[in-house]
Amino acid sequence: MVGRPVSTIEQYLPSATPNPVLVPGPAKKVTIHLNEDTAASEDFLFTEIFEFLLSHGVAGASLIRPAAGFGFHHRVHESEAGRSHHEHMPIRIEFIESADKVAELVPELCRRLSDGLIEAHDTFIYKSAHQRESPL
Repeated sequence: MVGRPVSTIEQYLPSATPNPVLVPGPAKKVTIHLNEDTAASEDFLFTEIFEFLLSHGVAGASLIRPAAGFGFHHRVHESEAGRSHHEHMPIRIEFIESADKVAELVPELCRRLSDGLIEAHDTFIYKSAHQRESPL
């Protein structure tokens, strides 16, 4: 059966029942700043956090790989000529959810975070829409 391509991370994540679309109104935008090579109990930390968000019904999340960054030690880590060394490169996970859902998730996210930063900002959803996936 031919289907849509599966990303590297999707191969390893359990499928979750999608949440309803977020409703217009106040919400929280959460950004988790990590290093790509930070290990966790079973995998890399970013993979475990991404899986946690997926399995706990977050409406959607993005995994972002910046081209460069620095942290507490002020050492710049960057990819060279389009090649990433994957050595201490920055990585971000972002998601938007209701304030209640964020309050439910933050204690476990903080418990899991061994190196990095979690921030949350108030935001406002004006419209949230999605298309149903069509079977191929």
